[in-house]
Amino acid sequence: MSYKFAIDTTMAKVNILNEEFRYVHDHNPIEHVSSRLKSPASIMEKARRRNCSLDLGDIRATVLDIAGIRITCSFVSDVYTIRDMLAGHEDIRVTEVKDYVEAPKPNGYRSLHLLVETPVRMSDRTEQVPVEIQIRTIAMDFWASLEHKIYYKYAKDVPRDLLDELREAAETANRLDVTMERLHNEVRELGDGTDDRLPGPEELRALPVAEDLLRALSDRVRGASG
Repeated sequence: MSYKFAIDTTMAKVNILNEEFRYVHDHNPIEHVSSRLKSPASIMEKARRRNCSLDLGDIRATVLDIAGIRITCSFVSDVYTIRDMLAGHEDIRVTEVKDYVEAPKPNGYRSLHLLVETPVRMSDRTEQVPVEIQIRTIAMDFWASLEHKIYYKYAKDVPRDLLDELREAAETANRLDVTMERLHNEVRELGDGTDDRLPGPEELRALPVAEDLLRALSDRVRGASG
């Protein structure tokens, strides 16, 4: 129950930011927000993998991602903008940061993971409850979702050639993120000094893809056909 309340209180803070950016600023860094609460079976499985005793106190100290929130952004810079906003909140204390955007995992995974603590005020006490917050771009999120489905389908025994393709896809997704952010910044600079509304992610996606990304995709298609 305390983990559910921690999700509720943290989601409320994120939703306030979302609403503020939607109505006050010319660019909203938040595309989508979701949350999940680990099931008891999933908690027990992770505790066993970590050789944790089944004492509730030990599980609470070992399994720190029971409560989870995922924030999907438009651009890579938005990932860090949201991180700074959350870290500056008086009721959120960041206890650990894993930056897989700057230092991707060997399989190509990119995302920013924050482990935070937030107070949950119960009727008779206040608990500091951990919440894992994952912040990633749309491209990163699409890749991670696909990778998860592939690992599930192959029961984690994924063929080597498919793993290589996943890494290539991760690099392609990263190039797309870099290109889209550059285009967004160029359009923003052109729009400075005017009252015209700046284009959002959907409009940017309709723009021609940059030459380097087209070349990367072309090489990938040629490699597959060969």
